Amino acid sequence: MAQLKIVESANRRAVEALLSPKRSRDAATDRRVATIVSDVRRQGDRALLRYAKSLDGLTGSIEISRREMQKAATGVPKSVRAAISAAAKNIRAVAARQVPRSWRLSVTAGVSVEQRIIPLDRVGCYVPGGRYPLPSSLLMTAIPAVAAGVRDVVAVCPRPEPVVMAAALEAGVSKLFRVGGAHAIAALAYGTESIPRVDKIVGPGNRWVASAKALVASDCGIDFYAGPSEILLVSSTGDPAWIATDLIAQAEHDPDARAVLITSNRTLASEVAREVEARMPADGPARLSMKRHGGVIVTRSQAEAIELANAAAPEHMVVDDEAMAAKIRCVGSLFVGHWTAQVAGDYAIGSNHVLPTAGAARVRGGLSAADFVRQVTVQRVTRAGLSRIGGSVIDLARAEGLHAHAESIVVRLGDVPGPKNRTQPTTRLENGSKGGGGSSAFAKATARRRSSKSGGRSDPPRS
Repeated sequence: MAQLKIVESANRRAVEALLSPKRSRDAATDRRVATIVSDVRRQGDRALLRYAKSLDGLTGSIEISRREMQKAATGVPKSVRAAISAAAKNIRAVAARQVPRSWRLSVTAGVSVEQRIIPLDRVGCYVPGGRYPLPSSLLMTAIPAVAAGVRDVVAVCPRPEPVVMAAALEAGVSKLFRVGGAHAIAALAYGTESIPRVDKIVGPGNRWVASAKALVASDCGIDFYAGPSEILLVSSTGDPAWIATDLIAQAEHDPDARAVLITSNRTLASEVAREVEARMPADGPARLSMKRHGGVIVTRSQAEAIELANAAAPEHMVVDDEAMAAKIRCVGSLFVGHWTAQVAGDYAIGSNHVLPTAGAARVRGGLSAADFVRQVTVQRVTRAGLSRIGGSVIDLARAEGLHAHAESIVVRLGDVPGPKNRTQPTTRLENGSKGGGGSSAFAKATARRRSSKSGGRSDPPRS
């Protein structure tokens, strides 16, 4: 019996179950995480080390020295070290193109706006250390940060294998700590005696990590809330064996991973289901994942398949060709063509595999170098420039009832002539008197300041 269920697109309930998972927060986990985060925030290393020993099995030093990393890396097979280097090269090349550019624009004579790109000072990269070592996650988080110009890149991993240490060296990590879970997130967010506070935390993790990131997000930047991994293939012409292996590959991440094919080709649906059963590994989480969350949706047309795919907004999507790709709007990362295996994106294409899940791709894409910079706007206005835009500022401020806003311009330039329909030629004060006259002390001070500018001074006096 095939493990992969096949449903008709007309069965809306079954389609929704496959494409629109309802992810509810685990209240018990959230309460436990809140306690851990609070303890680390208040007690620093004392709580951090206590949790690291009990939950991570920490026995030695929490920080891994560069010398220790180098020694461990020498034990990694040469071919794997070469693969890390090759993947890093591609990730670095893509990240370099993702850094936003600085620019300066003259909006009108005397008015300019500049965009400055300023790297974050310090970021924290979370590297899971559960079922498998994940050097690729370290490369995907640390390299874009370094490419963006971040000075200090701190990585944490509960059980960093030598291959993870080799990746840390390749990525240019500043510090690596042997710690994970909610207590590691708290340490990064608030700082302890051992782990410095960071500006932003990035990287995937389990439900404890996800809950902790959500909890500290008001105090420390995070990338996004990451749930179980997802893949959606939209195909009518693909090779059944290739599609089956793509589905199983994603399913082996986690029992809660989601792997779905949408096709208008009923024959392909049946062939893929047979291939999935034939190729299913005997152990690991893939079988349970496919049983719970895997499936094939058979649509009446390719247009309907694309409509369902966009509505799902999955983490990963694979489509047959460029014509289909042009119609996809909502996805974390899109893979086009039968040779563009999604797993290649997990490692060596150069694109990032830290991606939004559970429909979050409706509003953002994956992690990029742009996530590690501040885009700061800088404004410069001369007296002549303010004269040109002042009338608009005054009118809009008065339309919103913010009369002190308008006065900020009036006090510099006087009541700037504007549209004939301006209903308040002078600023109305809170007591009902008009700016520029009346007995108000504020109005008199305004008049004195206007008088002092009669000499044509272009800049306000410094206090």
